[in-house]
Amino acid sequence: MAQLFELNNGTMQVKVSNYGCTITSLSVPDKDGKLADVVLGFDSLEPYVKGAAPYFGCIVGRVANRIKDGKFTLNGIDYALPINKPPNSLHGGHKGFDKVIWDVAEHKQGENPSITFKYHCRDGEEGYPGDVSVTATYTFTSMTTMRLDMEAVPENKATPINLAQHTYWNLAGHNSGNILDHSIQIWGMHVTPVDQNTVPTGEIVPVKGTPFDFTSEKKIGSSIHEVPGLGYDHNYVLDCGDEKLGLKHAAKLKDPSSSRVLNLWTSAPGMQFYTANYVNGVVGKGGAVYGKHGGVCLETQGFPNAVNQPNFPSVVVQPGEKYKHSMLFEFSVE
Repeated sequence: MAQLFELNNGTMQVKVSNYGCTITSLSVPDKDGKLADVVLGFDSLEPYVKGAAPYFGCIVGRVANRIKDGKFTLNGIDYALPINKPPNSLHGGHKGFDKVIWDVAEHKQGENPSITFKYHCRDGEEGYPGDVSVTATYTFTSMTTMRLDMEAVPENKATPINLAQHTYWNLAGHNSGNILDHSIQIWGMHVTPVDQNTVPTGEIVPVKGTPFDFTSEKKIGSSIHEVPGLGYDHNYVLDCGDEKLGLKHAAKLKDPSSSRVLNLWTSAPGMQFYTANYVNGVVGKGGAVYGKHGGVCLETQGFPNAVNQPNFPSVVVQPGEKYKHSMLFEFSVE
């Protein structure tokens, strides 16, 4: 059954569920040491289980993001996936990794608390080939740093695998309104432009001179009105970040009101920058009403629809090989 677990080191506190490996709350201090919960979500697990969350806080898979027309061919076999976001398949289908109960393999307290979840995905589940063993571990590596390590091993068939962490961040506090005043820097000089159904066209284009240029820090709201559609929902090619602990710098998100900063580091090649364009009147924690642009998602990932785009880095994993994806969430004030 769906349960909540806590990680707490005295400075930072996270609540996470075995339902979808979902982060339901994450509290970190501001410039005055005052704690606030900086992730969108619900007070109880019931709304998550009932499907009220637009992927709040969860791990999505077997393949994150969109697969065009819900179709791909692998080793001469055609696969058809659920079309849960017409005309495409999104985030693993109707019942992806975000909507299943994971086993708790380990839960450690202490100075570096951690929790490890495991899930065994069956051959044919949501249309995907082969059995896959998946693990996800959240660890507090310092007083204000959390690491997520995701691994997946196909057991008997090659399969696309692309896991992403879908937390909606609002560093001013989950109930503080929109994130258009947050500034962000993204260590990506290119994006993968999309068609009218938000699927990449296959092109990789420079951000320079476009509203997508966040190579130096700027306010999220400064050019959002120039973006076609409702806001940002685009995959950035992480191609210019410095490295730390074998991970690339992906993004730096900053809230001016609280001075909270989130630096994100990853091993993944891309990052979906999503400004909660489709969130509309969701009633969340403490009765807070989350609206459009009420949070920002920084979903590091393989490129969307990579299984159908030969020029994108491959997301296909062979049996016995190990898919690995690590993220480091480093909180500070400045």
